[in-house]
Amino acid sequence: MTTIEDRQWMARAIRLAWRGRYSTHPNPRVGCVIVQGGRLVGEGWHERAGEAHAEVRALSQAGAEARDATVYVTLEPCSHYGRTPPCARALIDAGVSHVVAATKDPNPAVSGRGLDMLREAGIRVTEGLLADEAVRLNPGFMKRMRTGRPWVRVKMAASLDGRTAMASGESQWITGPAARQDVQRLRAISDAIVTGVGTVLADDPALTVRRDQLGEIGDATEPSRQPLRVVADRDARTPASAKVLQGGKVQLFCAESTLATPAAQDLAALGIGLTGVDWKDDGIDLEQLLDALGGLGINELLVEAGPTLAGAFIRDDLVDELWLYQAPVFLGSTGRPTACLPLTSMADKVQWTVRDRRQVGEDQRLILVRRY
Repeated sequence: MTTIEDRQWMARAIRLAWRGRYSTHPNPRVGCVIVQGGRLVGEGWHERAGEAHAEVRALSQAGAEARDATVYVTLEPCSHYGRTPPCARALIDAGVSHVVAATKDPNPAVSGRGLDMLREAGIRVTEGLLADEAVRLNPGFMKRMRTGRPWVRVKMAASLDGRTAMASGESQWITGPAARQDVQRLRAISDAIVTGVGTVLADDPALTVRRDQLGEIGDATEPSRQPLRVVADRDARTPASAKVLQGGKVQLFCAESTLATPAAQDLAALGIGLTGVDWKDDGIDLEQLLDALGGLGINELLVEAGPTLAGAFIRDDLVDELWLYQAPVFLGSTGRPTACLPLTSMADKVQWTVRDRRQVGEDQRLILVRRY
């Protein structure tokens, strides 16, 4: 049995965990609260990979008052040695009496081991409090541990008539500054951003997080790195001068036969990562792409691409969330569509459910999930 007070303390831990939304990659976002006799004596959140975990930060703040205290943590304390020692051992050594964990570690190789360590040490353990809210902290980490693939968000900016650009390709700017700032925050929570070589050649995007455009981030930890930029480029046509190759790590996914070509070797000489995957007549094998990115530790993938690649993700049913920024403008019937989906009948329509709808400046932002 849990109480209203238990829920309040766990909700506080979840809010703390959100402070690491821009900075914990590839680790999960975790918050921890330590309570002694109804009083808060310590709290913390995981700020950056390789640094102290949430439990260790909270224990450091609590000091001797951690003995016989109750600990509220959003994810099962780790049980293994990585870049930091196991948090389950730190809690045992501190002498806490009760650990309330919102969710188990989703990694099947270690899931439950941290909680078992605590129980074996005589510590009372409660599982599942505000589990749904805690899972929403880390959709990508949870999915990658389960399936080996990242959580996929497709971002689109469109007009009222569903156009993403004029027929000429001109697209700056459909949406207003508030929506573009919101996209910067979306990039900042992403481990990687993928686009196609067509977009690189047409628009020359940088696909970086620009801190001066991110705006106020409140009590969140400052972004600690740029997302990995990923380009689907079968023939290694990305020019060495492309903005996407500057300011952080880049990975090109090419055809296997392309890897040995002079163009690919020239890019490799610049420090660009090259991965060979299969290509079909209609484009890259997206399942191979996602498997490879999962292997690189990518939890949350943002797709910022043209209608062909975006449409392929939708067609192959690989989209976990669709983020649509809709501007109150018309671009005309000759403009470019949001996604290339050659559907021929109403029975083929791809249906979505709106999970969130809000005004962002003069534009509307919809977050949608597939409806079957």
